Amino acid sequence: MVTHLQIDEDLMHAALKLSGHRTKRAVVEEALREYVMRRQQLEITELFGTIDYEEDYDYK
Repeated sequence: MVTHLQIDEDLMHAALKLSGHRTKRAVVEEALREYVMRRQQLEITELFGTIDYEEDYDYK
């Protein structure tokens, strides 16, 4: 999919330097992967305290 974006050049240069990627495309793809992963982790943490379990369950 082709998408045209206007991204702050200073931000892009900082991301290129920090990431070690050679292309802007690689930086954007990595950033999107990290964003998706982070959002998925947040969904999981929202489940804490909402799952019932049996008090007498022996995990051994």
